[in-house]
Amino acid sequence: MANNKSSKKRIKINKRNRIQNNSYKSLIKSYEKKHLNLIKASSEQSSNLEEDKSNYQNLLRASFSSVVSQIDKAVKKKIIHKNTAIRKKTNLFKKTFPTVN
Repeated sequence: MANNKSSKKRIKINKRNRIQNNSYKSLIKSYEKKHLNLIKASSEQSSNLEEDKSNYQNLLRASFSSVVSQIDKAVKKKIIHKNTAIRKKTNLFKKTFPTVN
């Protein structure tokens, strides 16, 4: 148990920050899941129309951009480590644009 005033304050601050960090990590996970579901939907499409392909490509690019943006913001706020962010972005890029590799 904390013995002085400053250590009691640090405990309260750490608890507050842990809650905020966990909620932000959860937000990143939900963005990733939405993006992966979009990838799955685009790969399972049955029609081969060029309009549908370009539409899915635009949606994938926008979704990928938003996920990367959220990950970068988390790194900036020191919620996740930069190497973790790089790993997450690389894996998402490989899944999103498999023909580039």
